[in-house]
Amino acid sequence: MKFGVIVFPGSNCDDDMVHVLGTVLGQETVKLWHKEESLEGFTTDDCIIVPGGFSYGDYVRAGAVARFSPIMKSVIDFANRGGYVFGICNGFQILCEAHLLPGALLRNRDQKFIAKNLFIRSETDNAPTNRRLSPGQVLKIPVAHAEGRYYADEETIFQLNQNDQILFRYCDGAGEVNLASNHNGSVGNIAGICNEARNVFGMMPHPERASEMILGNRDGYSIFQGLAEAVAEAG
Repeated sequence: MKFGVIVFPGSNCDDDMVHVLGTVLGQETVKLWHKEESLEGFTTDDCIIVPGGFSYGDYVRAGAVARFSPIMKSVIDFANRGGYVFGICNGFQILCEAHLLPGALLRNRDQKFIAKNLFIRSETDNAPTNRRLSPGQVLKIPVAHAEGRYYADEETIFQLNQNDQILFRYCDGAGEVNLASNHNGSVGNIAGICNEARNVFGMMPHPERASEMILGNRDGYSIFQGLAEAVAEAG
């Protein structure tokens, strides 16, 4: 099995992902330039990462231009055939723009860029990213975004809840989901979701920035560990 990390112009978290997956977890990891038209060498037993960072075209709308990069057609096909795809921050925005995940990411409620450590609560253990987490478990994970406010209509939110597709919600340090802990104004405090088939995942916080004790925080490590185990089992 292996991981492919897509590189867009202006990306600033692709190397973070390569380091965590390749060096920390010891997985085979390959960079994929966004203008590549295929995922040659990858099978649905592998995983594609759409990393965070400022991808080009954000002046239009976050992820709106990147969604039309040549490689995304292959990523959509890959996901539709059951391959694992994980988008973080800008990657989450791109997956929503590509309609691989429902909803949209809007400007933060206070119209300000947010960069700080926040608490998120695992809502499920029924997804590869959460398989090593218990429902209700609280993680401290950094965020860095201006368009991180998750939004979807009432019907979509109902379906996400019914299908156990909400991965994480913003919370306080005690695990309480409340208005004060919802710094960007996301509907339902949602910080991460998956598709109904549970092979496409998106989250706004940056677990790759909290995966080593040298950084003072390893809460994000379990997310990648669980995903790597799921990919290995698929292979």
